[in-house]
Amino acid sequence: MQPLPPTRAQRHRRINSASPATPAATHTPAMAHVAVVTFPFSSHPAVLLSFARALAAASPASTFSFLSTAASMANLLKAVAGRLLPGNMRFIEVTDGAPPPDAPPPRRMEVFMEAAEAGGVVEAGLEAARVAAGGVGVSCVVGDAFVWMAADAAAKVGARWVPVWTGASSALVAHLRTDALRDDVGDEAASRADELLTSHPGLESYRIRDLPDGVVSGDLNYVISLLLHRMAQRLPRAATAVALNTFPGLDIPTVTAALTAVLPTCLPLGPYHLLAPAATGTTAPANDDDPNGCLAWLDRHAPRTVAYVSFGTVASPRPDELRELAAGLEASGAPFLWSLREESWPLLPPGFKERTKNSGLVVPWAPQVGVLRHASVGAFVTHAGWSSVMEGVSSGVPMACRPFFGDQKTNARSVSHVWGFGTAFDGEMTRGGVATAVASLVGGEDGRRMRARAQELQAKVAKAFEPDGSCRKNFDKFVEIICAS
Repeated sequence: MQPLPPTRAQRHRRINSASPATPAATHTPAMAHVAVVTFPFSSHPAVLLSFARALAAASPASTFSFLSTAASMANLLKAVAGRLLPGNMRFIEVTDGAPPPDAPPPRRMEVFMEAAEAGGVVEAGLEAARVAAGGVGVSCVVGDAFVWMAADAAAKVGARWVPVWTGASSALVAHLRTDALRDDVGDEAASRADELLTSHPGLESYRIRDLPDGVVSGDLNYVISLLLHRMAQRLPRAATAVALNTFPGLDIPTVTAALTAVLPTCLPLGPYHLLAPAATGTTAPANDDDPNGCLAWLDRHAPRTVAYVSFGTVASPRPDELRELAAGLEASGAPFLWSLREESWPLLPPGFKERTKNSGLVVPWAPQVGVLRHASVGAFVTHAGWSSVMEGVSSGVPMACRPFFGDQKTNARSVSHVWGFGTAFDGEMTRGGVATAVASLVGGEDGRRMRARAQELQAKVAKAFEPDGSCRKNFDKFVEIICAS
């Protein structure tokens, strides 16, 4: 086992090293060289690192090269500091396209994608991986599906492309049907917003307003909109197989049928965070994953009484909505744990933290998986990002969803209307809406019903991840595909 390299200089020394990862220079099923390519923004690198850890542990005789940008690597270093990772993983830095130092995230994404589409980013990364592995070429590219141009780079070196979809299956159906949806809806997305998509297989339970941004509404020329449209055109033609972040029994049959009709070998493997093996060693203190004492604070509360609030690393309510959320939490009377970036604390209502110091805890970061698994948590107020939804499902916690952008509207609709283990705010949060939602989830009859439904899905997750469960079998099949000669 080895830790992530601690400095950029060490990364470059490893990248430029000629030490072979394996004693042979030929590919065999037991000695493959797999490149894992990330989309280096938002939560994507962390999800792919967890996925790569699981793959490397499952095939210890193979070499795994993890490709991402310097900024992404630096963030990962902070997240996994002190943890030991499989020794057959190498970390290869790729260019970010050199955006201006003060460029906002959308511009950084745009610059990276322009560079990647030009053909140099992934290709150079695969060559660096080959050199670092002592001349053993990459035999398979396991790529975040967002980086669709990895398909072309893989083809140039004679490797397979096996994309990993990190979002919801329903959102992927929407992206695959973008052209058909645009032909249907045209410029009437606003006037037909509440219309169900009954003529589109897999999307019958969703309204036009629930579609991901950039499919029929929003800026169709935004960098992510263009990226996902091109990805959807490439997936059916170039992928060897597709990993799905779901588990059997979650998606309704029409969603599954819509995907398998156009994609090769769809393998439900999610929630992905459950794939990674437990660390076999660490150099960090036992409580290092909870620096703000969240779990100890939760220990002092009764089962299913606490509302956990988090909107991830990117989504954030506007200041006026943030204050409404705070007022609603206070009015609900329920204990709450709120993970909120520290720069937003001055936006909270005057005296809020002092008035709620006996019932609430506001922290800059919380160990979300551990928090959601804690017996005292009875509700999850979330932006409905897919990783958060899956972490909530696998913990059996009902949700109150406030989606902001991307596929979050689709996910919120799934939680509230397709699966029925949560509710969704209709627009911005108000203090009354927050107070009602939280009180209902932690103590009302609707909350008990939603909790029961969440626990049904939690049981399906647990069954899928048993040693002979469906997700474990699918994962074994995935490993066979990527490590085949």
